Amino acid sequence: MEEEEEAIGFLDKVLEDEDVFLLEECELGTPTSPSSGSPFLVTVKVEAGKGLEMRKLVLSGFLASEEIYINQLEALLLPMKPLKATATTSQPVLTIQQIETIFYKIQDIYEIHKEFYDNLCPKVQQWDSQVTMGHLFQKLASQLGVYKAFVDNYKVALETAEKCSQSNNQFQKISEELKVKGPKDSRDSHTSVTMEALLYKPIDRVTRSTLVLHDLLKHTPVDHPDYPLLQDALRISQNFLSSINEDIDPRRTAVTTPKGETRQLVKDGFLVEVSESSRKLRHVFLFTDVLLCAKLKKTSAGKHQQYDCKWYIPLADLVFPSPEESEASPQVHPFPDHELEDMKMKISALKSEIQKEKANKGQSRAIERLKKKMFENEFLLLLNSPTIPFRIHNRNGKSYLFLLSSDYERSEWREAIQKLQKKDLQAFVLSSVELQVLTGSCFKLRTVHNIPVTSNKDDDESPGLYGFLHVIVHSAKGFKQSANLYCTLEVDSFGYFVSKAKTRVFRDTTEPKWDEEFEIELEGSQSLRILCYEKCYDKTKVNKDNNEIVDKIMGKGQIQLDPQTVETKNWHTDVIEMNGIKVEFSMKFTSRDMSLKRTPSKKQSGVFGVKISVVTKRERSKVPYIVRQCVEEVEKRGIEEVGIYRISGVATDIQALKAVFDANNKDILLMLSDMDINAIAGTLKLYFRELPEPLLTDRLYPAFMEGIALSDPAAKENCMMHLLRSLPDPNLITFLFLLEHLKRVAEKEPINKMSLHNLATVFGPTLLRPSEVESKAHLTSAADIWSHDVMAQVQVLLYYLQHPPISFAELKRNTLYFSTDV
Repeated sequence: MEEEEEAIGFLDKVLEDEDVFLLEECELGTPTSPSSGSPFLVTVKVEAGKGLEMRKLVLSGFLASEEIYINQLEALLLPMKPLKATATTSQPVLTIQQIETIFYKIQDIYEIHKEFYDNLCPKVQQWDSQVTMGHLFQKLASQLGVYKAFVDNYKVALETAEKCSQSNNQFQKISEELKVKGPKDSRDSHTSVTMEALLYKPIDRVTRSTLVLHDLLKHTPVDHPDYPLLQDALRISQNFLSSINEDIDPRRTAVTTPKGETRQLVKDGFLVEVSESSRKLRHVFLFTDVLLCAKLKKTSAGKHQQYDCKWYIPLADLVFPSPEESEASPQVHPFPDHELEDMKMKISALKSEIQKEKANKGQSRAIERLKKKMFENEFLLLLNSPTIPFRIHNRNGKSYLFLLSSDYERSEWREAIQKLQKKDLQAFVLSSVELQVLTGSCFKLRTVHNIPVTSNKDDDESPGLYGFLHVIVHSAKGFKQSANLYCTLEVDSFGYFVSKAKTRVFRDTTEPKWDEEFEIELEGSQSLRILCYEKCYDKTKVNKDNNEIVDKIMGKGQIQLDPQTVETKNWHTDVIEMNGIKVEFSMKFTSRDMSLKRTPSKKQSGVFGVKISVVTKRERSKVPYIVRQCVEEVEKRGIEEVGIYRISGVATDIQALKAVFDANNKDILLMLSDMDINAIAGTLKLYFRELPEPLLTDRLYPAFMEGIALSDPAAKENCMMHLLRSLPDPNLITFLFLLEHLKRVAEKEPINKMSLHNLATVFGPTLLRPSEVESKAHLTSAADIWSHDVMAQVQVLLYYLQHPPISFAELKRNTLYFSTDV
């Protein structure tokens, strides 16, 4: 029991204070004993402060404890073979089913750790300060799924072992005295341990491994090749610990009610509530019998923080109104897109300033001031960006409305509540004292400590990926009956998730095979989510909150975007499991600077990668045929499509259209009319992206950057109009044609959710980003998509989109008293 308490203490430390390291544990007097498998704890205390030497000491200690752990697993496995052998005889000690339940996943865990130990041992024994072993820890962390399976089965394994002990004397003797080998250099050859104690070891081990990773990072130089690998392994381990936290020990998330019953915290997190027609950030706590919505009280310095309960609903009284039943939302004015983008721009600029201050060893007070400003902007972004309604209702009273950033979160909260509601729950009213006790417990019990903004992160945490993620959604299995199925892909950006791609609907099947490729732009993203839906064609099921037909989520899953796995030239294939459904997908990542190179075509016969003047001259047209046809098709059947130009089209469809336009195939129009509209929108974007120089030209790029920065409106107007007149005619006419089209798309913003600012964000860099030769001085940082250059490109296009109609003839006729040299 002491060991169990110790492990729980460790777990609390890891989850609540990411800056903890082993030395602190020792000084706090955490109980250690040879049997706990942690000889490294004492060593660390003695040798702290020896810099890199600490790395070796931590590893040596961990290796010693790993040897003990492997011996414990071996001791657990030792009786398994003879028990299996007797299971098929006339006098079995246990049935095969019982053996498989008790020893579930132990063999797998043993093999993982044996391989890890065998690979780590020679590296520690033949020590060298540059030795690399981060990949071993990373691999170990990537196999934590086995531990999840073990934890899920742990309670059943214990119960089965206990029942079998009570009913079978032979098994009782075996389980009470299992012999564990001592370490190689130990005098003790064996120690006796109970099966119950050994079954707890795997749970204990993950928490210890996480602490060791934290320690290793503290003593590994940032420029050491191991540093990013250890950082990644620690992130995976901590995410894993958070996910199994409540499974490891329910007592740490529990509070006792006045009736002596246990009320356990199941889930908590920050949600945006619509209250009195404005957005409020709340910390929501889901207990086993009640949902409580709270906000953190403002307290003076040094005072203990407390929560203030805004409202609660007993789960017995909580209902989810169906879309058609729910009344229309209270009027909440959506935050204008351009203001959200401005916040992102400010956050980006502040990040750059903080990095500069740190590089120049700036004053900590200046850095803190910048961080505070960044937090304020990130907080506003977090508060104002969610738009997906999540309504809950108290059957005895009022409804409450939250706004979430993704369908995934809405589904998680709904599923967690519905799972608890399957139990026999009673309605109740909390007295003021009971409510005070419950609210008071929230601070201690919460598992989510910080508002999810990046300024809360440690400096050494991964900044995420910037660039393009290529994902192929192959197929799915595990559906019980035929349905119309599709998948959506989400990635995180600036602390919240956004939907980026959607497969076509595969009709009436249990095994959809999409094989569709998408190119997803990443903005500091760390996770990819895949949601699988059943398409609903019933028009009566419309959600009054957003006038959209509600499709049913069949399954959802999330994976971490591991830079080491993703940043390779080869495709990485994986399977994500969700509610018994398995979705197979592949992905690879291209950094931003690689993916946005303009590559001129070697052949001049096609249209992609060929100068616009060459194409229009050959076609004897003012605007390239490809631009006219794609625009016409989008206006015909895509102008009301939600996320048109933002949602990624299927890459294979886009490549097929590219080939047809390049070959000037006579079947172009037929193919266009059959093609998914997002693929047509993607083909148009690709055409402009692959021009050998941007539509607004390399020569004028510096002048556009200077013009948009002018603060005097009249000077800006003169400059921006003069720059348009300076463009070659084919470029100008095509630009004006595209401009009017994008304005028509934005007119449908209430339906397609694409504002002028959204469209400027999509097309700005595509139309302005310089070709490689010209861009040496203007390269955007690969690690920051919201760099000043990119944002300025967006602002240039937005300026023209917001401008009254611009006529080619009028432009050419007007001459200003203004230098013609640009």
